[in-house]
Amino acid sequence: MKISGFTIIRNAVINDYPIVEAITSILPVVDEMLVSVGLSEDSTLALIKSIPSDKIRIVESEWDMSLREGGKVLAVETDKALKQISPDSDWAFYIQGDEVVHEKYHTAILESCKKYVDNPEVEGLVFDYVHFYGTYDYVGDSRKWYRREIRIIRNEKQPQETPIAAFRDAQGFRRGREKLNVKHSGAAVYHYGWVKSPVQMKTKMKNVSRFWDEGDKHNKLLKSEDFFDYTEFDSIKKFDGSHPVVMQDRIARQNWKIELDPSKKKFRLKDALLYWYEKKTGRRLFEFRNYRFI
Repeated sequence: MKISGFTIIRNAVINDYPIVEAITSILPVVDEMLVSVGLSEDSTLALIKSIPSDKIRIVESEWDMSLREGGKVLAVETDKALKQISPDSDWAFYIQGDEVVHEKYHTAILESCKKYVDNPEVEGLVFDYVHFYGTYDYVGDSRKWYRREIRIIRNEKQPQETPIAAFRDAQGFRRGREKLNVKHSGAAVYHYGWVKSPVQMKTKMKNVSRFWDEGDKHNKLLKSEDFFDYTEFDSIKKFDGSHPVVMQDRIARQNWKIELDPSKKKFRLKDALLYWYEKKTGRRLFEFRNYRFI
């Protein structure tokens, strides 16, 4: 069994992406790691080249920033990267630049890949998500945060009429409009995209919003203050687990402090009732699922 990791990245330094940690976190479970580096305005390429691993293979790409609708450029670049992994790989493990896998899940991931590698009905593996917010001490726990997504897909060794490809802004994968048949990986992804200083968070938002829009909404964001207000959340809770080892140095460098109150909830009545039901039963009513469990 062979597993190829792959990711895309651009302007990682300017936007403070934990891309080194993301890549490093899955190196123990992949046989190669394809990193597609977009033409950047900073030292992203040098940063990727500095990672000490002979598993990493770097390709360079120039993003077409005219493909803004719905974040299409992200899906296009993800598909380009997927096509460049080794053709003899059985699985393709996708990781985004602000996602990290805890080392405690490595064994479960490998076991799941081995379990389903000879079952062609399983087109992908789903991961749970832990969304950190503000600092490394809080996680979002409301319906606005997606609970699961596909991060490992079957590498199709034969050409398909409708191949597996990135869906929308590369949040997940589909075959055309068809949802993929999946099993659970037994693992989770830690998402750190909302953990930055208030100034850095707003800088990143202004920089990446053009992937989705360059109209009035984008211009309004550009004119807003250079400080993100982390108190504008609907629901968060304290994180009581451990962070991946690869994140420890970054966490130690945190140079901002935010005091948030998890007891404060800001819901409309409908969302409050749905939140209460989910916490009581563990079921999320009317949940959007970008996959099909089999």
